[in-house]
Amino acid sequence: MPQSHSAGKPGRVLLFDELRGLSILLVVLYHGAFDLVAVFGVSIPIFEAPLLQEFLQPFFAGLFVFISGAVSRYSRSNLRRGLACFACGLLLTLATSLLPMAPDRFGILHLLGASMVLFALLRPLLDRIPTAAGFLLFFSLFFFCWGVPGGTFGFGPFAARLPESWYTASPWLFPLGFPQPWFASADYFPILPWTLLFLAGSYLGVWARAGRLPSFCYRGCVPALRTLGRKSLWIYLLHQPVLILLLGAFVWLARGVLGLPI
Repeated sequence: MPQSHSAGKPGRVLLFDELRGLSILLVVLYHGAFDLVAVFGVSIPIFEAPLLQEFLQPFFAGLFVFISGAVSRYSRSNLRRGLACFACGLLLTLATSLLPMAPDRFGILHLLGASMVLFALLRPLLDRIPTAAGFLLFFSLFFFCWGVPGGTFGFGPFAARLPESWYTASPWLFPLGFPQPWFASADYFPILPWTLLFLAGSYLGVWARAGRLPSFCYRGCVPALRTLGRKSLWIYLLHQPVLILLLGAFVWLARGVLGLPI
């Protein structure tokens, strides 16, 4: 691949960093709105809009997971990165348990950590699958398993209810995608279906490293988003406490000082 494709590592897809930067920016905005509603009781009607909750939020979260799977092909040790990411998820669980809302029991950091570890352990088997076949296989399985946390497999006329006992037998199956009916989490990205999307992205990473993506993917065009994308883990770890402090000060000022009815 020509060196001009990348300002960083040879073969690095700068568009991946920019898409992750866009996704993490939108995550921060979404969580800011969530905190205003859930923690400070501010009414934001658009926050409950189906377009936001049922399409935009899972779409951009899924984009982040998909790109994370692709860049796993560039990592020297997905096992080490995965364990570190999962540990960060556990710290976030501890931190959110101190807030007046459901803690983050298995959010996107837990998912990414678990997915990296699974990818590292399964890589000898995954590498035996032709790239195009692996991409189509796991991308298709992602959609078929989309409803697993809600008790269904498949979609439309191909949907089937899963046994209720899978969701009531143990309170510890929620990381796999089998939460009990009373399970609650501030952020929930179980292994089924989301790790399947991560694995689909890992096959895109094969094409990316081989220089088979369009040339604009390697050049990039928004340096600011690229910077956010490369710092996305730290942003995700730190943004909630910062948001809580800033939004808390804002709500206090608006209600207590200015007397605004928010």
